[in-house]
Amino acid sequence: MRQSDINLKVLLDSNNIPDTITWEATDKPVDTTSDCKAVSLNIWDTTGKGTMRMDLWTKEMPVNEMKRFCIEVIAGLGDTVANATNDQYMSSEIGDLCTRLIKHIREEENKK
Repeated sequence: MRQSDINLKVLLDSNNIPDTITWEATDKPVDTTSDCKAVSLNIWDTTGKGTMRMDLWTKEMPVNEMKRFCIEVIAGLGDTVANATNDQYMSSEIGDLCTRLIKHIREEENKK
């Protein structure tokens, strides 16, 4: 059996707000530590039958990038639903939601 490790490191400021987030993984194509501005980690708790979540973002994460990040996370969940359950209806509904959210963001940007 093979093992793969994913490591996150979060440097907090004096107010416990993430200042920097870095990650590395044993299966990553380039064997270096990479910076990121946001992380969304969801874990299914088999004992409690519920989802544990951890969402972190740095002070440097612009609002427009955070919104795009959220939409891409949601879109990825749509792909997961399709691949893991073959529920095309649910996957399509998630895709439609992402389309509406992208339209909303574009309309906001046009108002500025």
